[in-house]
Amino acid sequence: MRLAALLLAVLLPGTALAEPAIHPHVRGFAPVNGIALFYEIYGAGPPLLLIHGGLSNHRVWRGEIERLAENHTVILADSRGQGRSSRTAEPITYDLMAADYLKLLDVLNVASVSLVGWSDGGIIGLDIAIHHPERLDALFVQAANATPDGALSNLSAARRGIEPPPLRHYDDVGEEIEALWANEPNFTAEELASIRVPTQIAIGAHDEAISLSHTIALAAAIPGARLTILPGVGHSAPLEDPDGYASAVLAFLDKEAAGTSASQAPRATLLP
Repeated sequence: MRLAALLLAVLLPGTALAEPAIHPHVRGFAPVNGIALFYEIYGAGPPLLLIHGGLSNHRVWRGEIERLAENHTVILADSRGQGRSSRTAEPITYDLMAADYLKLLDVLNVASVSLVGWSDGGIIGLDIAIHHPERLDALFVQAANATPDGALSNLSAARRGIEPPPLRHYDDVGEEIEALWANEPNFTAEELASIRVPTQIAIGAHDEAISLSHTIALAAAIPGARLTILPGVGHSAPLEDPDGYASAVLAFLDKEAAGTSASQAPRATLLP
């Protein structure tokens, strides 16, 4: 299980990360593709959508919100069937969650955003970049895989001859998300090469869930994408080093705002 054990501890009340000093100026449930999608909005400025990892919720970003909201309108939400958002009997897929977030932007009258995605959130971001690039101004993807074999747990299962569980509706959303991880995503080389959104691919130096070689190949497959290795952190980088994570995101967004093209940037950097 990629995130569940870690996040079960991190997201419980009384954990180390403090609540943000600022409060959302909008909070509610958006009617989205047959579900109620919970969302919050902070700050003012160019819109910035943060999408959490699988089996977590919007609260994973509470260590980054205050800094990111200084100069951005930060939009948080709980993906379908997770956090406070509902789900239907339709199996959860990355395409479906991407459609949910696009519909949320429609409800909020937001034409395009910069998107920061952690793990499953990064996969959703890649899906949007491939199929709806006009909705993205920039894309920061951390700890995401383009195919199931990019996840170390799937590689281990394959070596042991374990068949992936079928991708279908499960009564337990945890089982459903685990089936999703075992079967998706399945982005092709052609789809990744079609991405023209300015993109940064990031991974923690000690990521225990996603293959580093897969991440390097992912960055190389996207034209002009930058690769950043986040020092001293693992898969849960937004929780392990919120300030460093916010700095990485803002450095990327500032470069894009200044008009620096991704193709002119170094292929790989190690943040101090």
